Amino acid sequence: MTRQAYDNPQFYLTAPTDCPYLPDRKERKVFTHLVGPNAPALNDVLTQGGFRRSQNIAYRPACEDCRACVSIRVCAQEFKWTKSLKRVWKDNQDLLGTELPPGPSTEQYDLFHEYLNARHTNGGMTEMSPGDYSMMVEDTHVDTAIIEYRRRGPNSFLSGEGEGPLIGVALTDRLCDGLSMVYSFFDHSQTNRSLGTFMILDHIARAQHLGLPYVYLGYWVEGSPKMAYKERFKPQEHLGSQGWERQD
Repeated sequence: MTRQAYDNPQFYLTAPTDCPYLPDRKERKVFTHLVGPNAPALNDVLTQGGFRRSQNIAYRPACEDCRACVSIRVCAQEFKWTKSLKRVWKDNQDLLGTELPPGPSTEQYDLFHEYLNARHTNGGMTEMSPGDYSMMVEDTHVDTAIIEYRRRGPNSFLSGEGEGPLIGVALTDRLCDGLSMVYSFFDHSQTNRSLGTFMILDHIARAQHLGLPYVYLGYWVEGSPKMAYKERFKPQEHLGSQGWERQD
């Protein structure tokens, strides 16, 4: 690929497909490639403009008659704890997230496969092979990390790592203005922990520690039960026609 392709990314439009969030609707996406030495900076700019990353692709909805998908980001430094969120945080203080380079493992894939079969049985990702999963984690030209969540052990205060079985995983991009949660999954059998909520709270705490203003959560879709949980984290900003708009 030439230097011109790095500096001047080309954008493409997908054909219409069934919308995964709202019935009887079609979705289209605009996308470009995130490759080469300028990929991290381009990922920053595109994420701020409402794009999401999947492997070395950045995409955003470009539906002709629908604007239901709204990019959201949590204002980490001003985050307001509710009683229920404090309870989730307290209930999971026996867990520790360890940040690692973006490398796949058999243990990760097994947890990923179990999670999809339990939570997203009709999704296309259920057919992903170990090789597909490896590509999802490794195929990145941006600043990416895997965060593995395990229980704290007697030596965790020295090693900085949890011990025992893998309980949750987050694939996370580090941006100039925040953290972007690309994908996360967890042990679906531990329903009392609210692990998905906890991992978002952990990312908010990480952003606060790093002095970063935002945690990007992807798209919120009004009327979609799958996306309702994202409204819990306030204050947040929604990307609209006039730019990012605060939601308290």
